[in-house]
Amino acid sequence: MILRKATLEDIPTIQEIAEEAWRPTYGHILTEEQTLYMIPMMYNTELISSQIELFSMLEVDTKAIGYCAFEQLNETEGKLHKLYLRPSVKQKGAGTYIINEISTQARALGLESIILNVNKYNSAVDFYLKKGFTKDREMILDIGNGYVMDDYVMRLKL
Repeated sequence: MILRKATLEDIPTIQEIAEEAWRPTYGHILTEEQTLYMIPMMYNTELISSQIELFSMLEVDTKAIGYCAFEQLNETEGKLHKLYLRPSVKQKGAGTYIINEISTQARALGLESIILNVNKYNSAVDFYLKKGFTKDREMILDIGNGYVMDDYVMRLKL
């Protein structure tokens, strides 16, 4: 496995993986209407283009199996904005690999912790707890069109 910086050419693959991963991840949490609202809002080409420097692609034998988006927020804290994998590779070490790589990058930047938002009802909560994250606080974020994101903000101390 290798985690490499994404380029503009990776945008269609990011969108493809998002589409592939979204319903298995959120189908039991969100309505189809909310999904149809959120995917274009969060994964349109213009938005990803403007944020491409935050994205990294996870590859095995040059095939993209996932992606993440990480940003240094300040001198002590970074944020893992996204971590998505193709459903076929879940529970095979890919998520752990990304967390380890991002943690290494964050330590190299002198950061003390990584935060992320995760839906309270997402099975990924248990994954993050196993990786050493703690539930820092709860957050309800209005995303428009009458929808909210009901999340935990989780923190990994480095």
